Amino acid sequence: AKCVDIALSSCTDVTYTQMMYPNFLDQKSREVIEYSSEYILISVLQNLLQGECNPDLRLLGCSVLAPQCEKDKVIKPCRHVCENLKKNCLHAFDAIDMAWPYFLDCDRFFAGEEEGCFDPLAKLRGEVVVEEDLPSDLPGTFIQFKHHSYSQMVSMLKKTASKCSHIATTYSIGRSFEGKDLFVIEFSTKPGHHELLKPEFKYIGNMHGNEVVGKELLIYLAQYLCSEYLLGNPRIQTLINNTRIHLLPSLNPDGYELAAEEGAGYNGWVIGRQTAQNLDLNRNFPDLTSEAYRRAGIRGARLDHIPIPQSYWWGKVAPETKAVMKWLRSIPFVLSASLHGGELVVTYPYDYSRHPMEEKMFSPTPDEKTFKMLAKAYADAHPVISDRSELRCGGNFVRRGGIINGAEWYSFTGGMADFNYLHTNCFEVTVEVGCEKFPLEEELFTIWHENRDALLNYMEMVHRGIKGIVSDKFGNPIKNARISVRGIQHDITTAADGDYWRLLPPGTYVISAQAPGYSRVMKRVTLPTKMKGAGRVDFVLRPIDTWPNKLLRRSMEDIYDPYDPLELYDPHAQHGQPEARGGSPPGREKPWWWSYFSSLDLHKPLWLLKQ
Repeated sequence: AKCVDIALSSCTDVTYTQMMYPNFLDQKSREVIEYSSEYILISVLQNLLQGECNPDLRLLGCSVLAPQCEKDKVIKPCRHVCENLKKNCLHAFDAIDMAWPYFLDCDRFFAGEEEGCFDPLAKLRGEVVVEEDLPSDLPGTFIQFKHHSYSQMVSMLKKTASKCSHIATTYSIGRSFEGKDLFVIEFSTKPGHHELLKPEFKYIGNMHGNEVVGKELLIYLAQYLCSEYLLGNPRIQTLINNTRIHLLPSLNPDGYELAAEEGAGYNGWVIGRQTAQNLDLNRNFPDLTSEAYRRAGIRGARLDHIPIPQSYWWGKVAPETKAVMKWLRSIPFVLSASLHGGELVVTYPYDYSRHPMEEKMFSPTPDEKTFKMLAKAYADAHPVISDRSELRCGGNFVRRGGIINGAEWYSFTGGMADFNYLHTNCFEVTVEVGCEKFPLEEELFTIWHENRDALLNYMEMVHRGIKGIVSDKFGNPIKNARISVRGIQHDITTAADGDYWRLLPPGTYVISAQAPGYSRVMKRVTLPTKMKGAGRVDFVLRPIDTWPNKLLRRSMEDIYDPYDPLELYDPHAQHGQPEARGGSPPGREKPWWWSYFSSLDLHKPLWLLKQ
């Protein structure tokens, strides 16, 4: 037997290029495999299981039907990979009354690591990387300005975290529709943990798969933060020592792969923009802005922490969107920016017009002054955005200082920035980092140097305004206490440790803190113009015997959504668990999915029927 190229259409994306006939099922040719029930099953599992556990199951099946071959020797897939997948996915087969496929028998067709095996799912974790030969004498600060594939990106993030293991770590917030981990690299003096009074910051790139500059900038930024911290750069050390930073280079790795097939330099304004489900992630978040406009005219109504409406879950919600929403719930983010491409401007909420029929209408939030301060922090530190020439890329925003209210530029609903502001404590702007969505590699060095200081300057803005701890008279932290600013109809809430951060521009404010069962405490605070750090303002709340039931009820209703699928959603599964199908109707002997195998006369998969 000899190694031959893989020609099976459902297995062309495996991590190897050659297989061997006969395979582990003794199928001796491509034709025999393609007309087999086993091959049909792995081709339709995506639909049968409503996307759950795929492409994992398909790739695992391919490792048996198209076994990896090197130097005319076959290599078995690893048993532990099969066992883990079976443990996590057996419930999905049970839900549709289907038996676990015999050819995925972990003992029969798979091998232990001591026997020499390969991981057929390594691609999903970004572990298969073709390394380029680089000179061994490169300095530790060397950054290679290139486009990174998904695997190269994950490899670089892990290498960077390993190099700076005392201040960095990587983690995944969930998985894309096609099963790729959405990797984040974190920088902090205590990686993996929230620290009291240390603000949480995030950058998100590549939300639209064909807008790749943001992705590359965050990969370069991760390397820069690591190397400069090790070199003793005081600015970087101060930033990391006092901030917990999260960088998510690619929120849409599936779309990126499609755009990358076209290559850099093409005029691609559509290909790869959306996810593998054909969803635009920046139109896929709940529309809370319409609800905010409705509430704005109601005296005493809150324009913050608006719950997700139940009707939102009736539509198609991308797993990438759910992963971000779950992420926002798990970490008390203070400040964020999403990096896009196609223009050179910084936009800020609201992105959805106050009047639905107006495509370009100034629609400010209650924090208009704060958002303008944040947007200008990026724009003013960017040499091209701050350039006064109107003939350049982004020149039509020069008279506005390189920033604009999102809805005044163009209105759209379901955006991530509006959701951050109206559902959580986090303030987010959108940065259009260049007029080319997928530039040539030789342009990346210049783009990095144009954006580097702006990226750092914006991160440092997380330390503007006030911060503090809300506790009771015994020093116990009070979670979900409301921090209000007189004249601004938008509150923020305290985190689990009672700490909070309230972004504000310089000025004098009356700040109050309150929580159900406690009296309100008010303080007058002045933030000088030249003040760079956040002012410390703590509150000690005293319990009261009677608390107005009306206020308590309104507060709890605003915070807790009666129907909240996010609480049960596992972002690391491919999709939510499929609903269990009912039993077969009277007189029907086979389950509903049997029709998928109707073309097979003599070789129908009786082994899929539960006895």
